[in-house]
Amino acid sequence: MVAGVQDCDSSGDIASQRSRNITLSRTPMPAKRPPTASPASTPKSKKPKAGQSNLDAFFGGSASASTGSARAGKNSDKGSASPSKAPKVSSLVAHEVIDVDLLYEDKSTIASSSGSLAPGVSTLQVADGRIALNRSLTPAALASPTKAKYAFMSADPNNSHSYQSLAVDPLAFGISNAPWPPNTAAPYSFLSHTLSTLSETRSRIVILNTLTNCLRTISRYDPPSLLPALYLMSNALSAAYLPIELGLGPSLISKAIQASSGLTSAALRQLYNSTGDVGDVAFQAKSNVRTLIPHPPLLIIGVYDALLKIANAKGTGAGKIKQSIVEKLLVAAKGEETRFLVRTLSMNLRVGAVRTSILTALARAMALTPPATIVSGSSEKSAYRVDEDVQEAAKSTPVDDAVKDVVNQKLAEAESLVKQIFVQHPNYDDIVAALLDGGLGCLSEKVPLTVGEAGIPLHPTLGSPTRSLDEVYERLGDLSFAAEYKYDGQRAQIHCEATAGKVTVRIFSRHLEDMTSKYPDVVSLMQEIFAHDSRLQSCILDSEIVAIDPADGALKSFQELSNRARKDVQIADVKVCVGIFAFDLMYLDGEILLEQAFRRRRMLLRERLPPFTASSPQAGVARFGHVESCESEDGREAIEEFWMRAVESRCEGLMIKLLDSGDAPEEASLKEKEKEKVRRKPLPATYRPDKRTSAWLKLKKDYVAGLGDSLDLV
Repeated sequence: MVAGVQDCDSSGDIASQRSRNITLSRTPMPAKRPPTASPASTPKSKKPKAGQSNLDAFFGGSASASTGSARAGKNSDKGSASPSKAPKVSSLVAHEVIDVDLLYEDKSTIASSSGSLAPGVSTLQVADGRIALNRSLTPAALASPTKAKYAFMSADPNNSHSYQSLAVDPLAFGISNAPWPPNTAAPYSFLSHTLSTLSETRSRIVILNTLTNCLRTISRYDPPSLLPALYLMSNALSAAYLPIELGLGPSLISKAIQASSGLTSAALRQLYNSTGDVGDVAFQAKSNVRTLIPHPPLLIIGVYDALLKIANAKGTGAGKIKQSIVEKLLVAAKGEETRFLVRTLSMNLRVGAVRTSILTALARAMALTPPATIVSGSSEKSAYRVDEDVQEAAKSTPVDDAVKDVVNQKLAEAESLVKQIFVQHPNYDDIVAALLDGGLGCLSEKVPLTVGEAGIPLHPTLGSPTRSLDEVYERLGDLSFAAEYKYDGQRAQIHCEATAGKVTVRIFSRHLEDMTSKYPDVVSLMQEIFAHDSRLQSCILDSEIVAIDPADGALKSFQELSNRARKDVQIADVKVCVGIFAFDLMYLDGEILLEQAFRRRRMLLRERLPPFTASSPQAGVARFGHVESCESEDGREAIEEFWMRAVESRCEGLMIKLLDSGDAPEEASLKEKEKEKVRRKPLPATYRPDKRTSAWLKLKKDYVAGLGDSLDLV
C-alpha cells in the first residue's frame, strides 16, 4: 500500500467496499474555463515540455485552438472529432454515484454480488471498460442541493485544510503552530497550496517567500517530507545524473483521468481546448466528483513514493501497474491536488520555481528555522542561524537598519553556502540529510566533492559569448590569457579513482547525464592511463570528446559522433574513433583545485596527464591529449594567426581563458568615458561551477560572421 494513497485493491467484502462512493454531478460545463477554476498564474508564453506536447497531440490540438470550434467526436467513446457535434457533459448521465473501489474489481466479482445490491442500484460501464456500481440519486436529493452536498461530501475536518498565506515576509510568517494535525505527516494539500500560490505570481520576492515558508514549515513539523517536497517542487524524482524517469505516456494519463472522473476522451478533449492545460482538464473533470466517506488525505511522502513506484515499474504488465497507481492517486486527490498531481505526472508544473529559487529558499528556511531534528542551542546556531531575538527585533516598526543588516548578511551567507555545495554536489538526498543532521554549519564537511564509485558530477563552468578579438582585448585589458581550440564534439566530465587495484571511471555530460556506458573505449583508455602511472590516484577532468580519423588523428564533425548509440555500447561495436581533448583539471589525488588559478590547473593537467594513445586492443583507438592552445604572451599577432587556423579547421572557434585572477576594465557609462574614468572589476581565474563567467570568453565563427548567438547545447 502506497503511503498516503488508499489501497483500492485491499481485500474485504463487497458491502464494506461500497461504503466509499463518488458522486458525479453531471451539470453542464461552460465551454470556457470559469475564473475560479484555476489560479490565474500560468505564463501563457512558456514553451511546453516534451510530455506536455504529447498531451497536446493526444487531446487534439493546441491551447490556441478556438473554443467555439472545439472538436468532439460523433462517437465519443472512440474520441473522433467533429466540429458540428461537440459532446456536452450534461448529456452523459444526469447524476450518478460511482463506487471507485469497484473500479478495480472484475466483472465476475460484481456480478456475483449483484443479488445483494440495494433497490435502484445497477452496474455501470466506465471509461476503460471496467464496471462499477451506479446509484441514481433520488428526486428529493436532486431537488435539494444542500442535502445532496452533505450526503456526498465528507464532513471530516481533517480531510480539508485551510492554510495561512505563504507569500508573506518570512519574518512575519507564523511558524509556531503546525498547519496539519500534530504528529502526522505533511499532507500533499499543503504542497499543492504552495504550488497554487506560486502559479499566481511572477514576482521573485513572492516566489521566494512562498518557497521559504513552505520549506520552514515542513522541516519543523515533518522533516522526513522535506526531501520529497524538494523533488516534487523541482519536478524531478532524483538527481540529474540518476536515470529515473516516470515513463508515463499521454494516453495512460488520459485513461486515468477518465477512470477517476467518468468523462469520455471527447469530453476531456473539449475541456482541453478551453483550458489548454492537462492539469486544468483534470481539475475540472473532477470538480463535481464527491465522496461519501473520504479517502485518507494524500501525503507528500506518499505521492513521491508512488511516483517512484511508477518509475520502477518495468517489464510485462508495467503499463497496467502504472495506470493503477495513477488512478489511485487521482481518486484520492482533492481540489488543487488534482491539478498539480497531473501536471507533475506530465512533467510540466508551470510554476516559477526554478532551481536557483529553490536553493535560495532552502538556505533561508534553514537559517530562520532549524529543523526539528536539530537540538535547540547547538553549535550550528552561531554561524548562519538568525537568532529568534534578532527575528523578533526585525519585526518591529520601523526596522532598525543594524538589525536588518544582520538578517540580510546571515541569509546571504546561508544562500551562498547552499548554492556552492549544490553546484559541486548536485544531490538533494545528501544535502537534505546533512542539513537535518547538523544544519548549515556542517554542510561543507558532510557533503564534499565526490569521485570514484559514488562519483557525483559538478556543474561545469560556462563561457560568455564575445564577437571579436578586439572585444576580447577590450574586456580583458592587459591580463594574461590562453586561447584554446573550441572543438566540435561533446563536452565530458571524466571522474577516475584507483582503489585496491581497480580503476573506476565515470563520464558525465554538460547536463550531468551519465554517459559512461556510451563511451566504453574512453573508460578503457583512462584505466590504461592510470595503470601506466602508479602515482595517479584520482582526478576529475573537463574535456571534449571528438570524433577523429584513426589514421592521422584528423578531426571529424560532430555528426560523426552523434551516430553512436546513447548507452550500452560495446567496444567491439564502436565504429567512430574518438579523442579526448582535456582542457581543465578540477581534482587531483585528493586535492580540490576549484579555487586554484587556471594557470596552475593547466600546468598540473599537462604534467600529470600527458598525451596518451591506447596500446591495448580492448581500448579501441581512443586517444588522450590536450586542447591546442596559444597564450597572450606570444603576442597579438600570434593570437590572430591562431584564430585563423581555428576558423579553417573543423573547430567551432576559440575559448579565451584568463590564466591568473586580476581586475579587468568594467564597461563604463558615456559620462565616465568622457571623464576618462575606467572602473575595474575583479575577475577570478578559478573554476566556477554553474557560472557563465567573464574569465572564459567564447569566440565562435558564427558570432564573428554576424549570425548571432548559436545554440550551443553540447
